[in-house]
Amino acid sequence: MNRGLFISIEGSDGSGKSTQLSYIREYFRDRNLDAVFTREPGGTSIGEKIRNVILDNENSEMCPLTEAMLYAASRAQHVRELIIPALKEGKHVVCDRFVDSSIAYQGHGRELGDCVSVINGFAVGDCMPDYTFFLDLDPEVGRGRIRSDAFDRLEQEKLTFHRRVYDGYVKLLSEEPERFIRIDASGTVEEVKEAIYASLDEIFQIRERNNG
Repeated sequence: MNRGLFISIEGSDGSGKSTQLSYIREYFRDRNLDAVFTREPGGTSIGEKIRNVILDNENSEMCPLTEAMLYAASRAQHVRELIIPALKEGKHVVCDRFVDSSIAYQGHGRELGDCVSVINGFAVGDCMPDYTFFLDLDPEVGRGRIRSDAFDRLEQEKLTFHRRVYDGYVKLLSEEPERFIRIDASGTVEEVKEAIYASLDEIFQIRERNNG
């Protein structure tokens, strides 16, 4: 049995991940591709409880290192309970955010630096996405798409924070160009969808050739 593909979806807040994930789900369903869709933080019962703590607006006193370690704790459980078993069963895994989010948000946004990569090295081991879609959108534009009364604890941060996050993503793209697939998220929903579908077609064509 061939191992499934592990695909993650990344982007700044307001970049349209949720909308595009619904289309990606349709892509897999229409082609009868066996896939598990999950999210971070969360994905497991334990992870969802940690998610509630991380994003709760009442936890304004949470220090950046606590935040980073909570994300890593949720991820460690997620990888071992859900992601690795699904991949071994030959299922594809599509994850709304993964380790790159921590590097961008906590490493760059919170300015914790390389310790975030070290912490998450223990959390994920060698379980990394085969491909990562990055929905590229200016953070100021993205924040303008979200109702301010719907902001979670991280979304409430100032624009300077979100610009550091975006810069963190850009740095990751430059470091791992073979894994990351940049998608211009400034276009219409349909344009973004078509770009993602075209990339998914290419990914599965490559996989078919390699397995043939």
